[in-house]
Amino acid sequence: MNTRTSWIVFWIGALAYMVAVLQRATMGVAGVAAVERFDASAAAFSTLAVMQLVIYAGMQVPVGVLIDRLGPRVLILFGLGLLAVGQVILAIADQLGVAVLGRILVGAGDAAIFVSVLRLISSWFTGKWVPQLSQWIGNIGQLGQVLSALPFAWVLHRFGWSPAFLSAAALCVLALVLVLATVRDRPRDAPVPPPVGTWGQSVRELGMALRRPGTQLGFWSHFTTQSPGTVFSLLWGIPFMVYGLGFTEGFAAAMLLVVVASGIAIGPVLGLLSARYPYRRSNIVLGLVFAIAVAWAAVLLWPGTPPLWLVIILLVAMGAGGPGSLIGFDFARTYNPSRVLGSANGLVNVGGFSASFVIMFLMGVILDLVGGHGGPPAEVYSLHSFRFAMIVQFVVIAFGVVMLFRARRRTRSILSEDGIEVGPVWVAMIARLRRKDGRDGQDAS
Repeated sequence: MNTRTSWIVFWIGALAYMVAVLQRATMGVAGVAAVERFDASAAAFSTLAVMQLVIYAGMQVPVGVLIDRLGPRVLILFGLGLLAVGQVILAIADQLGVAVLGRILVGAGDAAIFVSVLRLISSWFTGKWVPQLSQWIGNIGQLGQVLSALPFAWVLHRFGWSPAFLSAAALCVLALVLVLATVRDRPRDAPVPPPVGTWGQSVRELGMALRRPGTQLGFWSHFTTQSPGTVFSLLWGIPFMVYGLGFTEGFAAAMLLVVVASGIAIGPVLGLLSARYPYRRSNIVLGLVFAIAVAWAAVLLWPGTPPLWLVIILLVAMGAGGPGSLIGFDFARTYNPSRVLGSANGLVNVGGFSASFVIMFLMGVILDLVGGHGGPPAEVYSLHSFRFAMIVQFVVIAFGVVMLFRARRRTRSILSEDGIEVGPVWVAMIARLRRKDGRDGQDAS
């Protein structure tokens, strides 16, 4: 634990996740090219991302159970293989139906990577490193968006659709070889956790993890913080900036890097805060959700085209939501035994992606209704149409916030039974100020 070998495993796992994020984000960067290539309506076009995320979210629970039974290494190798095949299919697709099949395989492969790497961190590291590395893995993975926004976008615009997606598939094969050569499930001298015996026992353990309020708190934390940035980066961000705000395709792709940079800068801070204030993690989540909601409201309510500085603030806020969603996995780790941590992480990871595909699809339907079904892209994806479509986010996330409060109340009730009282944050702040004033008074005397 915490050795040089641990770090090798961590960095190769991080590389695998970064490659997976690249595959996930390619369609967001290629959004305008896909609209022209497949000549589909907004609702039909949204199925490229929606089906990918439906499969991703739907496989999280089976993947979590398989991690507990087979180990994370097998799942990472399987996932990278599916990602490569899915991108090859997309590279040769000339019809929307074939492209959807490719994205389904991408979603299935992507589903196996992140929770498997999180399990590797828990197996190879201990102590304060675990919550911090969980944030690091999220931030490093988001560099995959940088690869999609810069080199992938360059290959796409310079050489065309097929070479771009084939080059992305080649990176999956490279990552697969590196994982095969270097990654193991745990240190040789580490105790093997008690296995989950039969499939029936696996299902029972999964049900117990689902019923734990701490797991539910993680689910709704992920639901509310991760979905806005995912919807923007994976599908609607490029059309919104190109058609709605008037950006060029190259500049819009580069603007996605603001989301990545924000997550990289803010993620370590959130990791430290989560480790230092474990009973205030839900307040951090709620603060991030509030910031994202205010930023989106300002952009959508701005008279005329919003200025660039305001768009950048929005991208920074959504970027912070990415590492903020990783707090959900910290809840799962805290409130579940290690033998079922894969299942618990899988349950949490369903949250943000289930919210994302609901928002993506409903936005596509509204864009068709407001902009005119089958109309020219400049009308379907106009700023006027997006102002209506983006309202879906507020409705879905507001529901998630209500459920988060319910899960937090139940979690704190259980803590109270163990003698741990967690009051409102403002009460804690006043008490701390009073203690500080008391110390200052003693020092003065």
